Amino acid sequence: MKIVIIGGTGLIGSKTAARLRKQGHEVVAAAPNTGVNTITGEGIAGALAGASVVIDLANSPSFEDKAVLEFFETSGRNLMAAEKTAGIKHHVALSIIGVDRLPDSGYMRAKVAQERIIREAGIPYTIVHSTQFMEFVGGIAQSGTIGDTVRLSSAYVQPIASDDVADNMAAIATAEPINGVVEISGPERIRMNELVARYLKAVGDDRKVTADPDALYFGSRLQEGSLVSDNNPRLGRITFEQWFATSDRK
Repeated sequence: MKIVIIGGTGLIGSKTAARLRKQGHEVVAAAPNTGVNTITGEGIAGALAGASVVIDLANSPSFEDKAVLEFFETSGRNLMAAEKTAGIKHHVALSIIGVDRLPDSGYMRAKVAQERIIREAGIPYTIVHSTQFMEFVGGIAQSGTIGDTVRLSSAYVQPIASDDVADNMAAIATAEPINGVVEISGPERIRMNELVARYLKAVGDDRKVTADPDALYFGSRLQEGSLVSDNNPRLGRITFEQWFATSDRK
């Protein structure tokens, strides 16, 4: 089966592609640097020719509210139109658990818009809602840093390793579309400030982490359960300690 991965050269895309190729599928890793651009439309038709499945992992180069919304709306519409022409049988998109609970975040609003385009396109689909990746913990720490202090929300997170995300994306892409949402999470639930404190201690970073219920997470104030799911998500197998022991943490 031919599977096209939009954003196929990135962190999740490259790992998903490797898994699918190992299973014997023909995989096209589509990205601007491979001649496929979902904003301009360049190369999309050629990449989709003969394909059955599209995995959409495209991400905006800018997180500014207007720019990120324009990216996901333009990319989504161009991609869905090309998929209709190509006769794609399953569109799989990666999104975020809690995406509809954080309207103050421009990025989350843009992802909601992307999901709406997918649902209204008439192509069989599966949307995957994931918790935050373990690989992004360092970035979360940086986002809350002022001087030597990291001020973060005490809301819960349930981080998932990118290898677990890729396993799920490959499995979902080769299954039947559900025309709905699948949720995936890491195996351990922990407060955001505690996770970052654990990470900084492990890397030998002496910044002090302070819990602040009013601290914003990329523009949004979090409730305790904003970023986690109690709806029986598929759980990853890799704990934070296991990930840390094998990751280059870049």
